[in-house]
Amino acid sequence: MGRKFFVGGNWKCNGSTEEVKKIVASLNAAQVPSQDVVEVVVSPPYVFLPLVKGSLRPDFHVAAQNCWVNKGGAYTGEVSAEMLVDLNVPWVILGHSERRALLNESSEFVGDKVAYALSKGLKVIACIGETLEQREAGTTVDVVAAQTKAIAEKISDWKNVVLAYEPVWAIGTGKVASPAQAQEVHVELRKWLKANVNADVAASTRIIYGGSVNGGNCKELASQPDLDGFLVGGASLKPEFIDIIKSAETKKNA
Repeated sequence: MGRKFFVGGNWKCNGSTEEVKKIVASLNAAQVPSQDVVEVVVSPPYVFLPLVKGSLRPDFHVAAQNCWVNKGGAYTGEVSAEMLVDLNVPWVILGHSERRALLNESSEFVGDKVAYALSKGLKVIACIGETLEQREAGTTVDVVAAQTKAIAEKISDWKNVVLAYEPVWAIGTGKVASPAQAQEVHVELRKWLKANVNADVAASTRIIYGGSVNGGNCKELASQPDLDGFLVGGASLKPEFIDIIKSAETKKNA
């Protein structure tokens, strides 16, 4: 099917100028698989986007961690898709569970944001995932299907969308969905896309996993047939992020 492995690093609200420079220097020096094997995108806080974009190696790209649902205006503290385009920032993360939980972003609101960002030419890492309570209640597939449906209802072209499955109970907790658990959800998401969008979108859309991915577990996760990469949180600030990028070779050789 030819889905290129994708590794995203979400730096969240972390870093100082000096720390960011060190991370970029480490990435620039890294020996990693070529661009035809893996696509690498890192997402620093807004204030560091120009610094990272201006100093990061050209085969790695940058993403914003969020953008507003409409054109700019009287929205204090927000950043518009148009501004990101103006900065030549190609990617944006939308619908992250932290924003859904802490800022009460609904699935419908996320769907609107995804559609608007795509309409302005941005590529989108769209996040979905269930809470521990939902996992224990056995409603995981229903939850992620509803979150995906809210996006699918607003867009017609999926070529610039990467779907990031991030079980909320595994983000920053040290708990990781087992490779089998992750694969199971990714298969169900692909089935949903086939039934509700079309077979081509189901086959071509990259579905990546996020949730306490690290240098120790990335290869086993990467070997799962329907895992097309990772969205990495804490480990993306550490040297082991290089090992996670290199796990793309596991997929290539599978």
